[in-house]
Amino acid sequence: MSSRPSGRSADALRPVSLEMGFAKHAEGSCLVRFGDTHVLCTASVEEGVPPFLKNTGKGWVTAEYGMLPRSTHTRTQREAAKGGQSGRTQEIQRLVGRALRSVTDLTGFGEVQIRLDCDVLQADGGTRTASITGAYVALYQAFHKMKNMGVIGKIPLRENVAAISCGLYKGAAVLDLDYAEDSKCQADANFVLTASGKIVEVQGTAEDHPFEEAEFNQLMQLAKKGVIELVKLQNAALATLG
Repeated sequence: MSSRPSGRSADALRPVSLEMGFAKHAEGSCLVRFGDTHVLCTASVEEGVPPFLKNTGKGWVTAEYGMLPRSTHTRTQREAAKGGQSGRTQEIQRLVGRALRSVTDLTGFGEVQIRLDCDVLQADGGTRTASITGAYVALYQAFHKMKNMGVIGKIPLRENVAAISCGLYKGAAVLDLDYAEDSKCQADANFVLTASGKIVEVQGTAEDHPFEEAEFNQLMQLAKKGVIELVKLQNAALATLG
């Protein structure tokens, strides 16, 4: 019998769904659900690029991230009301931007910026990994629309990117931590990987005591398995675009 609070096996994802076209006004959108973590990801196509890219012929992909006040157990004050973004928010949105740029050909869509907004509607662990996984689908959808309009000749994405968390819970390596596990695990790590298994970013932290390289390797293997499953789900959603 599983020792995980959810009853899942060590290598099992939470139920994952990717609902495209959730926001009708955005060029691309995806409501991504990792169990009880729900994030709305939208892609907005904007004319112009940041000053450092002007007259280079390159485009830009950037991201913003936020949590709605009642996405958590108790109400969280809006960051605008506090006067600015927290360090955590800035760190996550930079991570999302880096992840998506890593698989995008920035020379392939002109001097245009695509802004990815990841808004957490409900949080139960893994909001950053859900954001990256859903943002890829929204970004692809935006490029697909640009291609259909004749703005670009082909979709400038080299391969899928997705992300998943893993951790050591009660001494065992487990995939896709929910809040009950994340809050009590001995170590946790977020893996951002491409469809071909290349590493974009790994964030790993010991919560209790330092962990062994062999344990990290276990987490890495679980993450690769999880990302393969997520990529299949991304592609299944995108296949509906035709």
